[in-house]
Amino acid sequence: MSTVDSLSLAGKTAIVTGSGKENGIGAAIALALARNGARVAINYVSEATAPRAAKVAASIEAVGGKGSAAIIQQDVTTPEGTKKLVAETIKAFGVDRIDILVNNAAWAAREPVLTTTQENVQRTFDTCVLGPLYLIQATVPYMPQGGRIINVGSVASKLGIEPVYGAAKAAMDALTFSLARDLGSDGKRITINTVMPGPVLTDSLPPTPEFEMLKDGLLNMTRAERRFGTVEDIADSVLLLANEKSRWITGESISVSGGIVGN
Repeated sequence: MSTVDSLSLAGKTAIVTGSGKENGIGAAIALALARNGARVAINYVSEATAPRAAKVAASIEAVGGKGSAAIIQQDVTTPEGTKKLVAETIKAFGVDRIDILVNNAAWAAREPVLTTTQENVQRTFDTCVLGPLYLIQATVPYMPQGGRIINVGSVASKLGIEPVYGAAKAAMDALTFSLARDLGSDGKRITINTVMPGPVLTDSLPPTPEFEMLKDGLLNMTRAERRFGTVEDIADSVLLLANEKSRWITGESISVSGGIVGN
């Protein structure tokens, strides 16, 4: 009897950072993983996001059953915060390992680059670069063979737009490529990849005047269809990379944007 190909993640435990907003990319990723059998830790940082995180957890338990989601408020921009997130995930699910890590949390200042403050530059890099690195350091000791790390980047790293944010996401691309050898060389076969969304209309991309100026240009760069991406488009790409079938893909930064590419 032949086996049926499957994207099942049954028995897997995942952490998805920045997943506390029900209409966000992180929440969609968490739901996609849960729909395919994973237990998922929902992570958020702001107290104001707590009610929304509860909605995300409820949607996950609706498809994954009671106990399939854990809500963990934790700042993932510090080594201490990332260690606490890993420890609280392990405790919440009663497991001894983390199979899937999705570094989705991001932040960007909405101000001109030539007048942006040191604090905003630091916060952008803390959230988009240093935080993911710290969380990888905290998680890998608990990752079994075949663990999966997926970073959520941005086509901004290739398009020459949003200079500070784009630079931070370019650093994430470089980190992904550079870490692949270290993660794969110890026999654990952990892979690491970045998915780079194009524009997706969430709270993180409000219809500001700056975005309206870029809107038509970005739409004209898409190839699959002339539309913006959906959170489900991004979540499904992460699901594929989280699966065992992606075992021979690592160190890659993959545009998930309907075909937007840069330099």
